[in-house]
Amino acid sequence: MKSSNISISATVCGLLVAVGLLLLGIQIKRGLNSISANQRVVTVRGLAEKEVTANKVTWPVVTKEVGNDLPSIYSKIESTNKAILEFLKTNGITDQEISVNPPQVLDLQADRYNSNNVPFRYNVTNVVVVTSSQVEKVNKLIEKQTELLKQGIAIVAGDYQYQTTYEYTDLNSIKPEMIASATKNAREAANKFAEDSNSELGKIKTASQGQFSIEDRDQYTPYIKNVRVVSTIVYYLND
Repeated sequence: MKSSNISISATVCGLLVAVGLLLLGIQIKRGLNSISANQRVVTVRGLAEKEVTANKVTWPVVTKEVGNDLPSIYSKIESTNKAILEFLKTNGITDQEISVNPPQVLDLQADRYNSNNVPFRYNVTNVVVVTSSQVEKVNKLIEKQTELLKQGIAIVAGDYQYQTTYEYTDLNSIKPEMIASATKNAREAANKFAEDSNSELGKIKTASQGQFSIEDRDQYTPYIKNVRVVSTIVYYLND
């Protein structure tokens, strides 16, 4: 009897273990299927672009004087600056928007790398800088600066060290709109991919926002900027 009871108990235990392993295998299979399904993803990028007008301009008004006598050169610079300031203020530029840089003096005779005979010893660069949010007004003044020529003041143009620059400083005001546009653009691309693959678009797995870039629209209108951002989003795909 005891031997028979032990045999029955062992059989029952064996069956229970087998059933337990079977159930465990089913659960593991379901889990693996779930993980496999969740790993079906699509990565898309959404682009948003917007043209804006610069809201800050920095305009260096550059003149040069040459000669052999520094006091007379400085006297000429003072006269030139007076005429430039009068021109700016008459046309609506305020004192707060104007700064006068110290003259930069180049002594050509003291330049040991200059072996050429030069007619003048000193070459002095004078810069009056306009920094303003009145971009349109400054642009009109740049076009009108030839009026200074009538007073014998030659404005130096084309010097790479003194380029007029335009900036857009109000990026935060357009960020939410552009991020929403980039996200919408990405979702449209993801929906198209899901449709073409006979799937349904699921939840977002990961999302990352690229850096905003601000560049000139073209070389002819540097005061018009192109703002750009790209968002990268990973979506789950469902059957």
